[in-house]
Amino acid sequence: MSTFQAPKGTYDLTPPDSAKFLAVREAISAPLRDSGYGYIETPGFEDVELFARGVGESTDIVTKEMYTLTTKGGAELALRPEGTASVLRAALEANLHKAGNLPVKLWYSGSYYRYERPQKGRYRHFSQVGAEAIGTEDPVLDAELIILADQAYRSLGLRQFRILLNSLGDKECRPVYREALQTFLRDLDLDEETRRRIEINPLRVLDDKRPDVQKQLTDAPKLRDYLCDACKAYHEEVRALLTAAGVVYEDDEKLVRGLDYYTRTTFEFVHDGLGSQSAVGGGGRYDGLSEMIGGPALPSVGWALGVDRTVLALEAEGVELDIPATTSVYAVPLGEEARRALFAVVTELRRAGIAADFAFGGRGLKGAMKSANRSGARFTLVAGERDLAEGVVQLKDMESGEQSAVPLAEAVAELTKKLG
Repeated sequence: MSTFQAPKGTYDLTPPDSAKFLAVREAISAPLRDSGYGYIETPGFEDVELFARGVGESTDIVTKEMYTLTTKGGAELALRPEGTASVLRAALEANLHKAGNLPVKLWYSGSYYRYERPQKGRYRHFSQVGAEAIGTEDPVLDAELIILADQAYRSLGLRQFRILLNSLGDKECRPVYREALQTFLRDLDLDEETRRRIEINPLRVLDDKRPDVQKQLTDAPKLRDYLCDACKAYHEEVRALLTAAGVVYEDDEKLVRGLDYYTRTTFEFVHDGLGSQSAVGGGGRYDGLSEMIGGPALPSVGWALGVDRTVLALEAEGVELDIPATTSVYAVPLGEEARRALFAVVTELRRAGIAADFAFGGRGLKGAMKSANRSGARFTLVAGERDLAEGVVQLKDMESGEQSAVPLAEAVAELTKKLG
Protein backbone atom coordinates (compact mmCIF):
# COMPACT_ATOMS: atom_id res chain seq x y z
CA MET A 1 0.00 0.00 0.00
CA SER A 2 1.20 3.53 -0.78
CA THR A 3 2.50 5.73 2.02
CA PHE A 4 0.10 8.46 0.88
CA GLN A 5 -3.68 8.57 0.52
CA ALA A 6 -6.08 11.02 -1.10
CA PRO A 7 -6.90 13.93 1.23
CA LYS A 8 -10.01 13.60 3.38
CA GLY A 9 -13.18 14.51 1.51
CA THR A 10 -11.69 13.93 -1.95
CA TYR A 11 -11.78 11.02 -4.35
CA ASP A 12 -9.75 9.51 -7.16
CA LEU A 13 -11.29 8.57 -10.49
CA THR A 14 -9.89 5.26 -11.69
CA PRO A 15 -11.00 2.80 -14.41
CA PRO A 16 -13.54 1.41 -14.89
CA ASP A 17 -15.62 3.85 -12.77
CA SER A 18 -13.96 6.88 -14.36
CA ALA A 19 -15.70 5.97 -17.62
CA LYS A 20 -19.04 6.84 -15.96
CA PHE A 21 -17.80 10.33 -15.11
CA LEU A 22 -16.57 10.88 -18.66
CA ALA A 23 -19.92 9.69 -20.04
CA VAL A 24 -21.82 12.05 -17.72
CA ARG A 25 -19.64 15.02 -18.71
CA GLU A 26 -20.16 14.19 -22.37
CA ALA A 27 -23.95 13.87 -21.96
CA ILE A 28 -24.27 17.16 -20.08
CA SER A 29 -22.09 19.11 -22.49
CA ALA A 30 -23.53 17.64 -25.72
CA PRO A 31 -26.77 19.72 -25.75
CA LEU A 32 -24.72 22.85 -24.95
CA ARG A 33 -22.32 22.26 -27.83
CA ASP A 34 -25.33 21.83 -30.13
CA SER A 35 -26.80 25.15 -28.92
CA GLY A 36 -23.97 27.58 -29.60
CA TYR A 37 -22.04 27.31 -26.32
CA GLY A 38 -18.25 27.46 -26.69
CA TYR A 39 -15.81 25.82 -24.28
CA ILE A 40 -13.95 27.92 -21.70
CA GLU A 41 -11.36 26.87 -19.11
CA THR A 42 -10.18 28.99 -16.18
CA PRO A 43 -7.42 28.59 -13.55
CA GLY A 44 -8.01 26.41 -10.51
CA PHE A 45 -7.33 29.41 -8.26
CA GLU A 46 -8.26 33.10 -8.43
CA ASP A 47 -7.89 36.32 -6.47
CA VAL A 48 -9.79 35.73 -3.23
CA GLU A 49 -11.64 39.04 -3.71
CA LEU A 50 -13.29 37.74 -6.88
CA PHE A 51 -15.27 35.26 -4.81
CA ALA A 52 -15.72 37.58 -1.81
CA ARG A 53 -17.40 40.15 -4.06
CA GLY A 54 -19.12 37.82 -6.49
CA VAL A 55 -20.26 34.87 -4.37
CA GLY A 56 -20.96 37.09 -1.36
CA GLU A 57 -19.19 37.85 1.90
CA SER A 58 -22.14 36.57 3.93
CA THR A 59 -22.23 33.14 2.29
CA ASP A 60 -20.93 30.01 3.98
CA ILE A 61 -18.76 29.47 0.91
CA VAL A 62 -16.76 32.64 1.55
CA THR A 63 -16.86 32.72 5.35
CA LYS A 64 -16.25 29.02 6.06
CA GLU A 65 -15.55 26.90 3.01
CA MET A 66 -12.93 28.53 0.77
CA TYR A 67 -9.42 27.14 0.60
CA THR A 68 -7.20 30.22 0.65
CA LEU A 69 -3.45 30.68 0.31
CA THR A 70 -0.91 33.48 0.32
CA THR A 71 1.73 33.46 -2.40
CA LYS A 72 5.38 34.28 -1.80
CA GLY A 73 4.64 37.68 -3.31
CA GLY A 74 1.85 38.30 -0.79
CA ALA A 75 -1.13 37.80 -3.12
CA GLU A 76 -4.25 36.30 -1.51
CA LEU A 77 -5.64 33.49 -3.67
CA ALA A 78 -8.45 30.96 -3.28
CA LEU A 79 -9.08 27.60 -4.90
CA ARG A 80 -12.24 28.16 -6.91
CA PRO A 81 -15.35 27.13 -4.94
CA GLU A 82 -17.66 27.59 -7.95
CA GLY A 83 -17.41 28.40 -11.64
CA THR A 84 -19.56 31.40 -12.52
CA ALA A 85 -17.40 34.18 -11.07
CA SER A 86 -14.27 32.76 -12.74
CA VAL A 87 -15.96 32.36 -16.12
CA LEU A 88 -17.38 35.89 -16.02
CA ARG A 89 -13.98 37.28 -15.00
CA ALA A 90 -12.33 35.48 -17.92
CA ALA A 91 -14.99 36.66 -20.38
CA LEU A 92 -14.53 40.27 -19.25
CA GLU A 93 -10.75 40.03 -19.35
CA ALA A 94 -10.87 38.66 -22.91
CA ASN A 95 -13.48 41.30 -23.92
CA LEU A 96 -15.75 38.59 -25.29
CA HIS A 97 -18.73 40.86 -24.63
CA LYS A 98 -17.32 43.42 -27.09
CA ALA A 99 -17.22 41.02 -30.04
CA GLY A 100 -20.70 42.16 -31.06
CA ASN A 101 -22.50 38.86 -30.61
CA LEU A 102 -24.46 38.77 -27.36
CA PRO A 103 -25.14 36.70 -25.44
CA VAL A 104 -21.69 35.21 -24.99
CA LYS A 105 -22.54 31.53 -24.52
CA LEU A 106 -19.93 29.45 -22.70
CA TRP A 107 -19.67 26.00 -21.14
CA TYR A 108 -16.99 24.57 -18.87
CA SER A 109 -16.00 21.50 -16.91
CA GLY A 110 -13.65 21.16 -13.98
CA SER A 111 -12.92 20.56 -10.31
CA TYR A 112 -14.01 22.86 -7.49
CA TYR A 113 -13.08 22.98 -3.82
CA ARG A 114 -14.93 23.71 -0.59
CA TYR A 115 -13.97 22.90 2.97
CA GLU A 116 -17.10 21.07 4.12
CA ARG A 117 -17.88 18.15 6.39
CA PRO A 118 -17.50 15.16 4.05
CA GLN A 119 -20.45 12.84 3.56
CA LYS A 120 -21.98 10.88 0.70
CA GLY A 121 -22.69 13.32 -2.11
CA ARG A 122 -20.73 16.16 -0.53
CA TYR A 123 -16.99 16.36 -1.06
CA ARG A 124 -14.21 18.87 -0.55
CA HIS A 125 -13.19 18.34 -4.14
CA PHE A 126 -15.99 17.89 -6.65
CA SER A 127 -16.62 17.98 -10.37
CA GLN A 128 -19.11 20.11 -12.29
CA VAL A 129 -20.16 20.94 -15.82
CA GLY A 130 -21.49 24.48 -16.13
CA ALA A 131 -22.98 26.86 -18.69
CA GLU A 132 -23.27 30.64 -18.77
CA ALA A 133 -25.10 32.97 -21.18
CA ILE A 134 -23.60 36.43 -20.66
CA GLY A 135 -24.87 39.86 -21.72
CA THR A 136 -28.58 39.46 -22.50
CA GLU A 137 -31.74 39.76 -20.42
CA ASP A 138 -34.26 37.44 -22.03
CA PRO A 139 -36.58 34.87 -20.42
CA VAL A 140 -35.99 32.64 -23.47
CA LEU A 141 -32.34 32.25 -22.34
CA ASP A 142 -33.42 31.25 -18.84
CA ALA A 143 -35.79 28.68 -20.30
CA GLU A 144 -33.18 27.45 -22.80
CA LEU A 145 -30.66 26.61 -20.09
CA ILE A 146 -33.21 24.78 -17.94
CA ILE A 147 -34.43 22.83 -20.98
CA LEU A 148 -30.86 21.88 -21.97
CA ALA A 149 -30.11 20.59 -18.47
CA ASP A 150 -33.37 18.61 -18.47
CA GLN A 151 -32.45 17.21 -21.90
CA ALA A 152 -28.99 16.19 -20.66
CA TYR A 153 -30.34 14.34 -17.64
CA ARG A 154 -32.99 12.54 -19.69
CA SER A 155 -30.40 11.50 -22.29
CA LEU A 156 -28.56 9.74 -19.46
CA GLY A 157 -31.71 7.86 -18.50
CA LEU A 158 -32.50 9.82 -15.32
CA ARG A 159 -36.21 10.18 -14.62
CA GLN A 160 -36.64 10.69 -10.88
CA PHE A 161 -35.28 14.24 -10.66
CA ARG A 162 -37.36 17.33 -9.99
CA ILE A 163 -36.88 20.93 -11.13
CA LEU A 164 -37.61 23.57 -8.50
CA LEU A 165 -38.24 27.11 -9.77
CA ASN A 166 -38.52 30.53 -8.13
CA SER A 167 -37.97 34.23 -8.77
CA LEU A 168 -35.83 36.36 -6.47
CA GLY A 169 -36.93 39.70 -7.90
CA ASP A 170 -34.54 42.48 -8.94
CA LYS A 171 -32.99 45.68 -7.62
CA GLU A 172 -36.36 47.42 -7.84
CA CYS A 173 -38.54 45.09 -5.80
CA ARG A 174 -36.14 43.04 -3.69
CA PRO A 175 -35.13 45.89 -1.31
CA VAL A 176 -38.78 46.25 -0.22
CA TYR A 177 -38.99 42.52 0.44
CA ARG A 178 -35.60 42.56 2.16
CA GLU A 179 -36.82 45.13 4.66
CA ALA A 180 -40.01 43.18 5.37
CA LEU A 181 -38.05 39.95 5.80
CA GLN A 182 -35.51 41.59 8.12
CA THR A 183 -38.31 42.93 10.31
CA PHE A 184 -39.78 39.43 10.58
CA LEU A 185 -36.46 37.68 11.21
CA ARG A 186 -35.33 40.05 13.96
CA ASP A 187 -38.15 38.78 16.18
CA LEU A 188 -37.11 35.12 15.88
CA ASP A 189 -35.02 33.06 18.31
CA LEU A 190 -31.80 32.79 16.30
CA ASP A 191 -28.11 32.46 17.14
CA GLU A 192 -25.74 35.41 16.83
CA GLU A 193 -24.18 34.30 13.54
CA THR A 194 -27.61 34.00 11.91
CA ARG A 195 -28.58 37.39 13.32
CA ARG A 196 -25.54 38.92 11.66
CA ARG A 197 -26.62 37.33 8.41
CA ILE A 198 -30.02 39.02 8.72
CA GLU A 199 -28.34 42.41 8.38
CA ILE A 200 -26.05 41.39 5.49
CA ASN A 201 -28.28 39.16 3.34
CA PRO A 202 -31.53 38.06 4.98
CA LEU A 203 -32.51 35.86 2.01
CA ARG A 204 -29.68 33.53 3.01
CA VAL A 205 -31.53 32.78 6.27
CA LEU A 206 -34.32 31.23 4.19
CA ASP A 207 -31.74 28.78 2.86
CA ASP A 208 -30.83 27.59 6.38
CA LYS A 209 -31.38 23.82 6.50
CA ARG A 210 -31.63 23.48 10.31
CA PRO A 211 -35.09 22.19 11.33
CA ASP A 212 -35.39 24.58 14.30
CA VAL A 213 -34.79 27.53 11.98
CA GLN A 214 -37.10 26.27 9.23
CA LYS A 215 -39.88 25.79 11.77
CA GLN A 216 -39.72 29.49 12.67
CA LEU A 217 -39.81 30.51 9.00
CA THR A 218 -43.29 29.10 8.36
CA ASP A 219 -44.95 32.51 8.42
CA ALA A 220 -42.10 34.45 6.82
CA PRO A 221 -43.17 36.98 4.16
CA LYS A 222 -43.21 35.49 0.66
CA LEU A 223 -41.07 37.07 -2.02
CA ARG A 224 -43.74 36.42 -4.65
CA ASP A 225 -46.00 38.91 -2.83
CA TYR A 226 -43.40 41.65 -3.31
CA LEU A 227 -42.38 41.08 -6.94
CA CYS A 228 -42.77 44.13 -9.18
CA ASP A 229 -44.86 43.86 -12.34
CA ALA A 230 -41.75 43.48 -14.54
CA CYS A 231 -40.41 40.58 -12.47
CA LYS A 232 -43.81 38.90 -12.35
CA ALA A 233 -44.14 39.13 -16.13
CA TYR A 234 -40.58 37.85 -16.64
CA HIS A 235 -41.15 34.88 -14.36
CA GLU A 236 -44.48 34.02 -15.97
CA GLU A 237 -42.81 34.00 -19.39
CA VAL A 238 -40.10 31.58 -18.16
CA ARG A 239 -42.79 29.33 -16.72
CA ALA A 240 -44.84 29.46 -19.94
CA LEU A 241 -41.81 28.62 -22.10
CA LEU A 242 -40.94 25.61 -19.93
CA THR A 243 -44.53 24.37 -20.01
CA ALA A 244 -44.68 24.75 -23.80
CA ALA A 245 -41.47 22.70 -24.07
CA GLY A 246 -42.98 19.92 -21.97
CA VAL A 247 -40.56 20.45 -19.08
CA VAL A 248 -42.17 19.68 -15.74
CA TYR A 249 -41.18 21.94 -12.82
CA GLU A 250 -42.35 22.77 -9.31
CA ASP A 251 -42.78 26.31 -7.99
CA ASP A 252 -40.77 26.64 -4.78
CA GLU A 253 -41.20 30.01 -3.10
CA LYS A 254 -38.47 29.22 -0.54
CA LEU A 255 -35.80 28.41 -3.10
CA VAL A 256 -32.96 30.88 -2.60
CA ARG A 257 -29.72 29.06 -3.56
CA GLY A 258 -26.49 29.62 -1.65
CA LEU A 259 -24.93 32.49 -3.64
CA ASP A 260 -25.58 36.21 -3.29
CA TYR A 261 -25.46 37.11 -6.98
CA TYR A 262 -28.77 35.58 -8.12
CA THR A 263 -31.63 37.78 -9.36
CA ARG A 264 -35.00 36.89 -10.82
CA THR A 265 -34.98 33.30 -12.12
CA THR A 266 -33.46 30.72 -9.79
CA PHE A 267 -33.79 26.96 -10.11
CA GLU A 268 -32.49 23.71 -8.70
CA PHE A 269 -32.39 20.10 -9.88
CA VAL A 270 -32.99 17.69 -7.00
CA HIS A 271 -33.04 13.91 -6.78
CA ASP A 272 -34.85 12.36 -3.84
CA GLY A 273 -32.75 9.19 -4.02
CA LEU A 274 -29.68 10.99 -2.66
CA GLY A 275 -30.80 11.67 0.91
CA SER A 276 -29.90 14.99 2.51
CA GLN A 277 -27.59 16.02 -0.36
CA SER A 278 -30.45 15.97 -2.86
CA ALA A 279 -29.38 18.83 -5.13
CA VAL A 280 -27.65 17.56 -8.26
CA GLY A 281 -27.37 20.98 -9.87
CA GLY A 282 -28.85 24.41 -10.15
CA GLY A 283 -28.42 27.99 -11.19
CA GLY A 284 -30.21 31.16 -12.09
CA ARG A 285 -29.99 34.70 -13.40
CA TYR A 286 -27.27 37.02 -12.06
CA ASP A 287 -27.83 40.40 -13.70
CA GLY A 288 -25.61 42.41 -11.34
CA LEU A 289 -22.57 40.17 -10.97
CA SER A 290 -20.52 41.79 -13.73
CA GLU A 291 -20.77 45.18 -12.02
CA MET A 292 -19.91 43.61 -8.64
CA ILE A 293 -16.54 42.46 -10.01
CA GLY A 294 -15.76 45.70 -11.83
CA GLY A 295 -17.27 45.08 -15.26
CA PRO A 296 -20.08 46.77 -17.21
CA ALA A 297 -23.74 45.89 -16.82
CA LEU A 298 -24.10 42.44 -18.38
CA PRO A 299 -27.32 40.63 -17.44
CA SER A 300 -26.56 36.90 -17.45
CA VAL A 301 -27.88 33.47 -16.54
CA GLY A 302 -26.25 30.09 -15.98
CA TRP A 303 -26.10 26.80 -14.14
CA ALA A 304 -23.72 24.15 -12.84
CA LEU A 305 -24.52 20.43 -12.63
CA GLY A 306 -22.59 18.13 -10.32
CA VAL A 307 -20.92 15.25 -12.14
CA ASP A 308 -20.33 13.18 -8.99
CA ARG A 309 -23.89 13.71 -7.75
CA THR A 310 -25.28 12.85 -11.16
CA VAL A 311 -23.36 9.56 -11.04
CA LEU A 312 -24.88 8.90 -7.59
CA ALA A 313 -28.35 9.71 -8.97
CA LEU A 314 -27.84 7.22 -11.79
CA GLU A 315 -26.84 4.57 -9.26
CA ALA A 316 -29.87 5.40 -7.10
CA GLU A 317 -32.16 4.76 -10.09
CA GLY A 318 -30.25 1.66 -11.14
CA VAL A 319 -29.40 3.19 -14.53
CA GLU A 320 -26.54 1.42 -16.31
CA LEU A 321 -24.83 3.61 -18.88
CA ASP A 322 -24.05 2.10 -22.25
CA ILE A 323 -20.30 2.65 -22.19
CA PRO A 324 -18.49 1.20 -25.21
CA ALA A 325 -15.35 -0.88 -24.71
CA THR A 326 -12.16 1.14 -24.80
CA THR A 327 -10.48 -1.48 -27.00
CA SER A 328 -11.73 -2.94 -30.31
CA VAL A 329 -8.74 -5.09 -31.22
CA TYR A 330 -6.27 -6.86 -28.91
CA ALA A 331 -3.04 -8.29 -30.32
CA VAL A 332 -1.42 -11.40 -28.79
CA PRO A 333 2.09 -12.17 -30.11
CA LEU A 334 3.81 -15.50 -29.50
CA GLY A 335 7.55 -14.93 -29.90
CA GLU A 336 9.85 -12.01 -30.68
CA GLU A 337 9.25 -11.94 -34.42
CA ALA A 338 5.48 -11.89 -33.81
CA ARG A 339 5.90 -9.05 -31.28
CA ARG A 340 7.44 -6.82 -33.92
CA ALA A 341 4.97 -7.82 -36.63
CA LEU A 342 1.83 -7.42 -34.50
CA PHE A 343 3.03 -4.20 -32.90
CA ALA A 344 3.33 -2.77 -36.42
CA VAL A 345 -0.26 -3.88 -37.11
CA VAL A 346 -1.47 -2.29 -33.86
CA THR A 347 0.26 0.98 -34.74
CA GLU A 348 -1.38 0.97 -38.18
CA LEU A 349 -4.81 0.22 -36.67
CA ARG A 350 -4.47 3.15 -34.27
CA ARG A 351 -3.51 5.45 -37.14
CA ALA A 352 -6.65 4.27 -38.92
CA GLY A 353 -8.73 5.34 -35.91
CA ILE A 354 -9.32 1.87 -34.48
CA ALA A 355 -8.81 1.39 -30.74
CA ALA A 356 -6.18 -1.33 -30.38
CA ASP A 357 -4.10 -2.70 -27.53
CA PHE A 358 -1.24 -5.15 -27.15
CA ALA A 359 -0.22 -7.99 -24.84
CA PHE A 360 2.88 -6.42 -23.34
CA GLY A 361 5.52 -8.19 -21.28
CA GLY A 362 5.89 -11.41 -23.27
CA ARG A 363 3.08 -13.29 -21.50
CA GLY A 364 2.01 -16.76 -22.54
CA LEU A 365 -1.08 -17.42 -24.64
CA LYS A 366 -3.37 -18.26 -21.70
CA GLY A 367 -2.55 -15.12 -19.69
CA ALA A 368 -2.64 -12.90 -22.78
CA MET A 369 -6.09 -14.18 -23.80
CA LYS A 370 -7.39 -13.44 -20.30
CA SER A 371 -6.20 -9.86 -20.77
CA ALA A 372 -7.89 -9.76 -24.16
CA ASN A 373 -11.18 -10.81 -22.53
CA ARG A 374 -10.85 -8.19 -19.80
CA SER A 375 -10.16 -5.48 -22.37
CA GLY A 376 -13.59 -5.95 -23.93
CA ALA A 377 -12.09 -6.14 -27.41
CA ARG A 378 -14.35 -7.40 -30.18
CA PHE A 379 -11.48 -9.06 -32.05
CA THR A 380 -8.17 -10.62 -31.06
CA LEU A 381 -5.17 -11.00 -33.36
CA VAL A 382 -2.90 -13.96 -32.51
CA ALA A 383 0.33 -14.81 -34.33
CA GLY A 384 3.22 -17.20 -33.74
CA GLU A 385 6.25 -18.28 -35.75
CA ARG A 386 4.28 -20.77 -37.88
CA ASP A 387 1.65 -18.13 -38.71
CA LEU A 388 4.28 -15.63 -39.77
CA ALA A 389 6.04 -18.25 -41.90
CA GLU A 390 2.73 -18.66 -43.75
CA GLY A 391 2.21 -14.87 -43.92
CA VAL A 392 -0.99 -14.93 -41.84
CA VAL A 393 -2.38 -13.98 -38.45
CA GLN A 394 -5.25 -15.64 -36.58
CA LEU A 395 -8.31 -13.36 -36.26
CA LYS A 396 -10.70 -14.37 -33.47
CA ASP A 397 -14.19 -12.93 -33.02
CA MET A 398 -14.52 -12.66 -29.21
CA GLU A 399 -18.32 -12.67 -29.35
CA SER A 400 -18.91 -15.71 -31.57
CA GLY A 401 -15.64 -17.51 -30.85
CA GLU A 402 -15.01 -17.99 -34.56
CA GLN A 403 -11.38 -17.89 -35.67
CA SER A 404 -9.87 -17.65 -39.14
CA ALA A 405 -6.52 -17.05 -40.75
CA VAL A 406 -6.10 -13.66 -42.42
CA PRO A 407 -3.13 -12.55 -44.56
CA LEU A 408 -0.88 -10.37 -42.39
CA ALA A 409 -0.76 -7.69 -45.09
CA GLU A 410 -4.59 -7.53 -45.15
CA ALA A 411 -5.24 -7.61 -41.39
CA VAL A 412 -5.84 -3.87 -41.03
CA ALA A 413 -8.16 -3.70 -44.05
CA GLU A 414 -10.11 -6.76 -42.84
CA LEU A 415 -10.57 -5.36 -39.33
CA THR A 416 -11.55 -1.94 -40.68
CA LYS A 417 -14.26 -3.63 -42.78
CA LYS A 418 -15.53 -5.78 -39.91
CA LEU A 419 -15.65 -2.88 -37.42
CA GLY A 420 -17.46 -0.72 -39.95
